[in-house]
Amino acid sequence: MRELIEGNPVLVVIDIQGGEGAVTSDGPAIPLMEGYDERLSAAPELIQAARDAEVPIVFFQEAHRRDLVDFGRELDGVEGVHLLEGDPGTAVDPRIGMRPDDYFIRKRRYSCFFGTEFEILLKGLKADTLILIGGHTDVCVHYTFVDAHQHDYFCRVVEDCVAGSSQRAHDGALEAMEYLQTGARRTTAEILEAFASLRLADQRR
Repeated sequence: MRELIEGNPVLVVIDIQGGEGAVTSDGPAIPLMEGYDERLSAAPELIQAARDAEVPIVFFQEAHRRDLVDFGRELDGVEGVHLLEGDPGTAVDPRIGMRPDDYFIRKRRYSCFFGTEFEILLKGLKADTLILIGGHTDVCVHYTFVDAHQHDYFCRVVEDCVAGSSQRAHDGALEAMEYLQTGARRTTAEILEAFASLRLADQRR
């Protein structure tokens, strides 16, 4: 089995945004598993640990134009209109600590690779291992993982810092990612330990 971190790591923070953008007068526009927000509560600690270890962080925001022109087939399934530009809940959650000078990419579709400059940025960072946190486990996280896998990156998903549309979908997506790369499923504690080791290694140089 591969090491947790192979080569140069990057922490990828996927769509940790405010809740108001996913709610309409009829209820949530996007299904959320029970305890969704709680499952993402470790994100600020992971982000800070990455900063301390000088691991690059890339923040993603799903956002759609208000005339709905970029939704495509996204509304053919269960999801309703959500995360429109300008809505308060579409903004990156301020509690996770994104800074003005951080790497930030807005995306219109699920995968962080689709129609974005992500691959160019990763090549510039000389990235080898992508560590994924955020949501939805079964949608944006899973699809990003698959694309990263097909681009030959080592992929790790922090299974206790991702949240899905339902418990069943969340569990199934984690199993699917582990199927692609053995050892992909990791915990917050494991990632924090790995980041701490990187920090100590840098201090000893």
